[in-house]
Amino acid sequence: MASWSAPSPSLVEYFEGQSLFQCGYCKNESCSLSNGMWAHSLTVQDYQDLIDRGWRRSGKYVYKPVMNRTCCPQYTIRCHPLQFQPSKSHKKVLKKMLKFLAKGEISKGNCEDEPMDSTMEDAVAGDFALINKLDIKCDLKTLSSDLKGSIESEEKMKEKSLKKEESKELIHPQAIEKLGSGEPSHSVKVHSGPKPGKGADLSKPPCRKAKEMRKERKRLKLMQQNSAGAFEGFQAQGQPASLLPKAKSNQPKSLEDLIFESLPENASHKLEVRVVRSTPPSPQFKATFQESYQVYKRYQMIIHKDPPDKPTVSQVRLVPASFEDPEFKSSFNQSLSLYTKYQVAIHQDSPIECGKTEFTRFLCSSPLEAEHPANGPECGYGSFHQQYWLDGKIIAVGVIDILPYCVSSVYLYYDPDYSFLSLGVYSALREIAFTRQLHEKTPQLSYYYMGFYIHSCPKMRYKGQYRPSDLLCPETYVWVPIEQCLPSLDISKYCRFNQDPQAVDEGRSKDPDRVRVLYRRCALPYGVYKKNHQEDPREEVAVLEYADLVGQKCSERMLLFRN
Repeated sequence: MASWSAPSPSLVEYFEGQSLFQCGYCKNESCSLSNGMWAHSLTVQDYQDLIDRGWRRSGKYVYKPVMNRTCCPQYTIRCHPLQFQPSKSHKKVLKKMLKFLAKGEISKGNCEDEPMDSTMEDAVAGDFALINKLDIKCDLKTLSSDLKGSIESEEKMKEKSLKKEESKELIHPQAIEKLGSGEPSHSVKVHSGPKPGKGADLSKPPCRKAKEMRKERKRLKLMQQNSAGAFEGFQAQGQPASLLPKAKSNQPKSLEDLIFESLPENASHKLEVRVVRSTPPSPQFKATFQESYQVYKRYQMIIHKDPPDKPTVSQVRLVPASFEDPEFKSSFNQSLSLYTKYQVAIHQDSPIECGKTEFTRFLCSSPLEAEHPANGPECGYGSFHQQYWLDGKIIAVGVIDILPYCVSSVYLYYDPDYSFLSLGVYSALREIAFTRQLHEKTPQLSYYYMGFYIHSCPKMRYKGQYRPSDLLCPETYVWVPIEQCLPSLDISKYCRFNQDPQAVDEGRSKDPDRVRVLYRRCALPYGVYKKNHQEDPREEVAVLEYADLVGQKCSERMLLFRN
């Protein structure tokens, strides 16, 4: 691999003011409000910092919803892959895929599974698997103490009753038993049976209430499963090893175990996931472009009901609409028809070629510069397509960005013939596993960004099922666990998640004069530029607005185009 050199500075063109559009979530006209800019180029670090301030890209268009005024606030959401444990519904999807690959079995039921087919109840149930190990140890310590106390209490009662029968006791030397760690050895008294009608047989364990026995069995089971030292602990309390419950060999499977479970040699199908760079397009990307586009075209026609002879509505993203809305129907039908007629009549393009152009512009083109630092992932940073190959053909494509601290999910499209595999959920789980894989080589890359979480749109709440996860506070830009945010979102669709009323945006622009601008191919601070070139007083308002939205770090690194 060639030696890596620092990328060129980011170059952006900010669109002054805020724009109103039809909302793709609540369908209301002219109520979706956002700021936007065109990114001619972006370094991965700049884009990382931008999405950590609520920005998101659609092709080369980068936009930020005006959270306190837009109809459906869109909160940036990130998942913690290293602590992620699949919920019951996630496991069902993975098992469904394995059954299909191994035996060709197609699960009965809904064949139109989308990412939102999993339930929030399953996500909450899955939270129990995320309990911190330290907390588990503390709980086990308490349980162990309680259990030891109850056994000691029983022993004292037993000894008290035995004193009355000392004259009848026989001590068997062979019954002397050395107990576990921390306990002195002592003799175990074995009693001869009582005479008929003279009381209980003391050679047998004393009678105990069934409720107490159930509690003890539950404690034993919990400690055996979760504590490495449980075995010794129970021995110390006088429990012979032979009476301990056997440790389960099938510990909870990891995400990787569920995904990469070995298949039989005569498996019905073979699935392969390939990561190919989309910008700049790699040879593998170019070789598979046509096949990938055909999958997208079928996805738009069948899932989104777009006609085959025109570029789809969701392809043309000249507005700050999210890629993630599964039912997105924009207000640009007339403009799109005009555009298609123009391309066909003036440039002799076919409708199919028009579709390819828009597909390329918004799902293949990216402002992110490819970067290959020595301490980065083997594939480098930038924009990629994650292709799902089943038996030698593409059935799904996940569009992703690999950034310094995260994998950012952009979009997914798939062959509708394979809807029964719940590819929306499956691809998200694969992307989480992929993030964990990248983390092994690049430790700081440890998050999975899922785009926007829209609580006011029930169909877009499914992202909250991938836990643990955080939402970005729209005012102070700090991350807050989603569990703390949901009660507030149930009351109000717009919320400041940071509970500290004194907290402010620490990354805000503090010195606008240090904003970097590009003027006539010359990069200079805005303070210098405005002294010599600024003529329109409205320009300063736009620059200050831009600096406030992108933050101090990005405003000092990126070049803001001025003409």
